Amino acid sequence: MINLVKALSGSLWSTIAVVVVVSGLAVTAAVQAFGLRVSGGLALYFVIWWILLFAVLPFGVRSQVESGDVVQGSEPGAPALPALREKAIWTTLVASVVLVVAAAVFPLAGL
Repeated sequence: MINLVKALSGSLWSTIAVVVVVSGLAVTAAVQAFGLRVSGGLALYFVIWWILLFAVLPFGVRSQVESGDVVQGSEPGAPALPALREKAIWTTLVASVVLVVAAAVFPLAGL
């Protein structure tokens, strides 16, 4: 799975395609199976995705000092290789699962 995410994050366009397709499938599943409105599904997905992005961002980050390659004039604690495309795909995958689980719990909670 990790190698697949790395391969899919190879270009900007493939990353965008994966994010759009997986997001669309998750929102469609939440709307169809659990009776959410499309606008509600999109809003809930956006909030979940945004919160999870900040949870995923620190994973695997090495600072410039740790990697031994400090760019002159930058903060030494800045990330050397942040891998933002991979993190966007991971965030999308996790957010899709969380959306479907949250939408499944809504009827049980009376919401």
